[in-house]
Amino acid sequence: MKDLYRPMFLPDLLIRALERNGHRPAVHIGDATLSSAQVREKISCYVQAFRARGLERGAGVATLSKNRVEVLFSMGAVMVSGCRNTALHPLGSLEDHAYVLEDAGIEALLFDPSFADHVQELGRRLPGLRLLSYGEAPVGEDLIGLAAAFTPQRLVAPQVDGEDISALAYTGGTTGKPKGVMATYRSSAAMAQIMVSEWQWPEEVRHLVCTPLSHAGSSIFVPLQLQGAVMFVLPTFEAGAVLEAIERHRITTVMLVPSMIYALLDHPRFAQTDLSSLQSIYYGGSAISPTRLREAIEKLGSIFVQFFGQTEAPMTVSVLRKEEHLVDDLARLTSCGRPVPWTHVALLDDAGNEVAEGEPGELCVRGPLVMRGYWNKPAETAQALDGGWLHTGDVCRADEQGFLTIVDRKKDMIVSGGFNLFPREIEDVISRHPSIAAVAVVGVPDEKWGEAVKAVVVVRSGHTVDTAELIALVRQHKGSHHAPKSIDVVDAIPVSPLGKPDKKALRARYWAGAERLVH
Repeated sequence: MKDLYRPMFLPDLLIRALERNGHRPAVHIGDATLSSAQVREKISCYVQAFRARGLERGAGVATLSKNRVEVLFSMGAVMVSGCRNTALHPLGSLEDHAYVLEDAGIEALLFDPSFADHVQELGRRLPGLRLLSYGEAPVGEDLIGLAAAFTPQRLVAPQVDGEDISALAYTGGTTGKPKGVMATYRSSAAMAQIMVSEWQWPEEVRHLVCTPLSHAGSSIFVPLQLQGAVMFVLPTFEAGAVLEAIERHRITTVMLVPSMIYALLDHPRFAQTDLSSLQSIYYGGSAISPTRLREAIEKLGSIFVQFFGQTEAPMTVSVLRKEEHLVDDLARLTSCGRPVPWTHVALLDDAGNEVAEGEPGELCVRGPLVMRGYWNKPAETAQALDGGWLHTGDVCRADEQGFLTIVDRKKDMIVSGGFNLFPREIEDVISRHPSIAAVAVVGVPDEKWGEAVKAVVVVRSGHTVDTAELIALVRQHKGSHHAPKSIDVVDAIPVSPLGKPDKKALRARYWAGAERLVH
């Protein structure tokens, strides 16, 4: 009887969509165009390859790769096998990757051969890790060759419960180490349902993917397949290549972070490129400049849809719809929209009570979209889900029509170019340098990235320091996206009455005159 009311989870939805679309084009990548039936067959062979190597329901599988079609095959196979997925960001450091692989209990790492040297070192650090390469590589087994040995079979969804963990998505941590957000089959199905119903899709969806398939690109895979869309996949984001692809393939939809929108607007070929096919531009990941958003609307039309969410409640807690982008109202263009009907949202004070209309309060969320908690971190889980709400850490105001505007963050977090960065992780690296007596990291306004990482350091008496050396140190240990854009050397860092670094006072130096403390 327990199966009588079992809902459709992401593997069920993927299988149903691929079967329904049959021989319609599904993916265009490089010089290849694959139908839904061909994608389904490839996924089947990868499922069998996984099983041949002992990867079945509940096994932890991680991916480290640039965009290539095999990522889609293995991503689908992870879903259908009931494995637990974890994506490693291509810009991440060796140190962080090793921590995530060990913390998540990953059994197999799927990787692009261009990462072979990096992966070889990961294999040394984690000798029990199975390495499977997308093609021949100096290390690991060729996953493409392994999958090619199997004959396609019918796809069968795994027998899973809604609260089973479908993925661990790692986000920065206030304690200096990333923490794994437990996505469930319940939450991922809710995410897909919300995206399909709330993102104002055009009748014909020709979607350009220029973000990592293993991250944001994967979130949109099933919603696109459910609509019979065709995906056009670029290896990475490069403004000129994106403009060319939109014109050549008559792209109707694309998902971008604000810094990508700025890069397109500022590209020398923007005005000469035919972008008339675009019908929906989905944007999110960080706050957008209202003046640049108005410029984009004036040049491209009312085709912008903002989505707002976080890893703990992925992709879409609220939306700002096309018709709600009012170009003559900059206050509206700073809004992250109104809550979608599929979530409960409240603005709460520190005592857990709803604030009065127009007053700032922490954005808190309930509903099937919300994570199960943080992997192996019960104390942080309890704090995040205190009182039966997900506490997002974003401080918002709501106007009389219900439009939300983020005015500050309770979390000590920086959002730069769509990346969530936690200062503690950067401070821990800089403080290793023998010349540094004290360090504090904050986000400062930046026209390109939204917010930029700023490090403020005190140098030990009798020592000197090259700030470029500190930036390189962070890049080495945390990756380029964590590296400070600038470093200020000061005599002292302001402290609170308790003697702790006063981040609020420090940020105030760089945010003077700003109407809101996010950018």
